[in-house]
Amino acid sequence: MARRTARKRGISPSGAKNLVGVAKVVVPALLPVLAPLAARAASAAGDRYDRYRAARLGVDVERLAEYSGRGARLHARISNAGAALAGLVDEDAGYAQRCQQRLAQLQAAVRASEGMPAPRRKAAHRAVAADLDAVEGELLKRLGVD
Repeated sequence: MARRTARKRGISPSGAKNLVGVAKVVVPALLPVLAPLAARAASAAGDRYDRYRAARLGVDVERLAEYSGRGARLHARISNAGAALAGLVDEDAGYAQRCQQRLAQLQAAVRASEGMPAPRRKAAHRAVAADLDAVEGELLKRLGVD
């Protein structure tokens, strides 16, 4: 019964043997051509994914390696807030120093949370994010952005 349906489809045991024989000859001949193409495609996909991750974090692709782990997004936000704070040092040195200290504390909290169990880490990240929202809001207000 199975042979009849296989023959109706055009596949016979001898035909299958022929296909395997052809594949044994053709595939090794194509490998030198296909391997570099596959390597280029994999490299392009990796580059595209790195650009995507960098855009999500709001950093340059070159600095992507600095932000890894579960708190990568918070690390990037803290770093960007610190960079924006550099413009305020001349205008309000006291606030800039206090804010820089607070950002250092938040950075330490994110680093410390990396080894915590998931529920505690998530709670710590939410607390840091809320505090960072307040710091960023005040920073934007002082920079004149409403």
